[in-house]
Amino acid sequence: MARTAIKQAKKPGKQPTVAKDERLIRFYRQMLKIRLFEEEVNQLYLSARMPGLAHLYIGEEAIAVGVCEALRRDDYITSTHRGHGHCLAKGASVDKMFAELLGKEAGYCRGKGGSMHIADQDTGNLGANAIVAGSAGIATGAAMSAKMRGSQQVAVCFFGDGALGQGLLYETMNMASLWKFPVIYVCENNQYNEYTHYSETTAGDVTARAAAFGIHTASVDGQDVRAVHSTAVKLVNSARSGAGPAFLQCNTYRFHGHHVGDIDRAYYRSKKEEEEWKTQRDPVKLLADWLEKNKLADGKLFQRIENEVSAEIKAAVTFALNAPYPAADEVDKHVYA
Repeated sequence: MARTAIKQAKKPGKQPTVAKDERLIRFYRQMLKIRLFEEEVNQLYLSARMPGLAHLYIGEEAIAVGVCEALRRDDYITSTHRGHGHCLAKGASVDKMFAELLGKEAGYCRGKGGSMHIADQDTGNLGANAIVAGSAGIATGAAMSAKMRGSQQVAVCFFGDGALGQGLLYETMNMASLWKFPVIYVCENNQYNEYTHYSETTAGDVTARAAAFGIHTASVDGQDVRAVHSTAVKLVNSARSGAGPAFLQCNTYRFHGHHVGDIDRAYYRSKKEEEEWKTQRDPVKLLADWLEKNKLADGKLFQRIENEVSAEIKAAVTFALNAPYPAADEVDKHVYA
């Protein structure tokens, strides 16, 4: 079992000062929450209690937490088909998340969005998107709005390495650079475009693509939440001050398949490769080990956090399973074309 933090609402404006060790413990708790949430999602699928598929974020938790912890509550994010981690890291509640996955009325989109279309405007989450790179225009538009209103808000656009093959991403980056929009493009490079290694589909250097538009770029170890967070803070503060967009590549790895039904992955990546990432590069364990080494936490604290988060997840699943479905006459409501 991986060892993940109680959500703290972030208010607009300057964030309160938090001791370094307290902040890192929160990072750990948040990552564990995402990990345990996703493990439960997989069980709901395997037990045929969840309709449709889900794309698990297990292995990539450090990116969502590291970036979202650098944001204000009123800052914006847009997400992807692998978006549960982003939703939770930005402040979504697990009970409404599970309700949405199960198609229940209590879900964030009243059960109509499902796994790949969860949105939560109260926390600045403008929505997940099943279309690869589909949210690039939404995030860039939100950043344009923030600049026009002078709100000092920042937008973050999360996307995978597969989005590097979509023209929309480059069109929006070009516009953002020209007009200095406060948007951060975060590429979660988990090495594979579905079932193909990105090196077979993506020519040249990833960050050089953004640099060609005059956008400041950075690349970090996406398994190290401390590195992701420290870099994200600099990029977000720069964008908020009016310096324009940035591009952050986070090198990471999805521990499970492309989706929950992708069980046998031997035909496109080796078991040895998977095992090395899981045992040596697990972001939750890496932070736990660092905290223990620096005497900021111990096994008792980790166990207490795991017990608390596990209880929260269990209660949320029970809530979602018992929640009612939306009424049949809602079928044509909240739907736009």
